[in-house]
Amino acid sequence: MKLKSIVLLSFAVLMSMVSGAVASAQQKEGPDIYEQVQTETDRLQRVLDLEDWQAFYMDSTLMHDFTAMMADYEKLQSSKVTNTSMYQDVQDKWMDQIDATYKKIFTEDQWKAYLKAGAGRLIKAREKRKAKAAGN
Repeated sequence: MKLKSIVLLSFAVLMSMVSGAVASAQQKEGPDIYEQVQTETDRLQRVLDLEDWQAFYMDSTLMHDFTAMMADYEKLQSSKVTNTSMYQDVQDKWMDQIDATYKKIFTEDQWKAYLKAGAGRLIKAREKRKAKAAGN
């Protein structure tokens, strides 16, 4: 139960990092992405008992994908987009990419723990938003 709580907290931190990144992008203040990525990598390394090589790939993935997500946010902002669903679509796209990479990096047991701790709900929520958008 303690592991589940820690992993849920990790997801909350990750989501707040993403939300904070959106807010910062809209305020023209760049977040310290490196520090956020390092914190999240360290946390999941402890929670999921990741090997050093897994943490390295995770860190690289987050660094690349968060930077790319911020670039997409900046494009929307420079186009004067105010529709929050478009920002949500960008976030969903990059979070799907992160999860796909995590699935390759994590062992089967680590992936199951990751999903059980809250990522499964987040993935289902993204899939539900995609299905709703496709139905419109």
